[in-house]
Amino acid sequence: MGRPFDIPETLPLDEQRGQTFPKLVELMQRLLATDGCPWDREQDYASLRRYVLEEACEVIDAIDAGDREHLREELGDLALQVVFLAELARRDRWFGPDDVVQAIVEKLVRRHPHVFGDLDVSGAEEVLRNWETIKANEKAGRALLDGVPRSLPALQRAQRMSDKASRVGFDWPDGRGSRQKVSEEIRELDEAVASGDKERIEHELGDVLFALVNLARHSGIDAETALRKTADRFKSRFSHVEQQVRRLHGGWPQGPDGKPSGGIALAELDGYWEEAKRAER
Repeated sequence: MGRPFDIPETLPLDEQRGQTFPKLVELMQRLLATDGCPWDREQDYASLRRYVLEEACEVIDAIDAGDREHLREELGDLALQVVFLAELARRDRWFGPDDVVQAIVEKLVRRHPHVFGDLDVSGAEEVLRNWETIKANEKAGRALLDGVPRSLPALQRAQRMSDKASRVGFDWPDGRGSRQKVSEEIRELDEAVASGDKERIEHELGDVLFALVNLARHSGIDAETALRKTADRFKSRFSHVEQQVRRLHGGWPQGPDGKPSGGIALAELDGYWEEAKRAER
């Protein structure tokens, strides 16, 4: 038989000071207790990894959609992952949730000397420069690219690495060199494709993508955002293709496994695709 749990009341915005956060910690401790939730008690850092990433992505989706209610819900889900991991660390006697909060508060105070110290700044750009200087001093001796998380989406990671390298002069002087590099890498990719060597193709394709990321940076474009928007356009156009297939063909042909398969002429599908593109204009 379970024991009830007191859910905190919603406070007016002007009265909120984070005083309900301890209830989340208390709840997580309850779930991890010996008489708590069997599933929660089986989790570890590795098993929670995917949920941290998924919840962070769902927060971003809510921001992009401008959905306030969804954003509130997803921020809660992300906060749960923070508290969950902190409680696992407490269980392993590493640190606890209060240590996590103390560390970030201490870091923010240290990196805002213009707010909590006697440093004067002229604006946001100087704040950013000071932040980077303080951060660099904190991590003195650390390799330049070590601060870029390996688990970032590949395009975003590549652009962050490229940007950091450019700050120390390892860069083309302008976008023309970057564009020429794209052509060079595409030629090498063509040669790899002609060879049929899969490992070589993978290598050269990666070089092309990295060169394109550099070109995006030189053009003031975020490569991750550019590809995401293209993927969104593809989804929208393909949805029109599917609608036309359902309307004119009764749906996709079914393969032996019962799943959608080919069978409709590519020229006809291309026609539906072009309809979708014209509708966008």
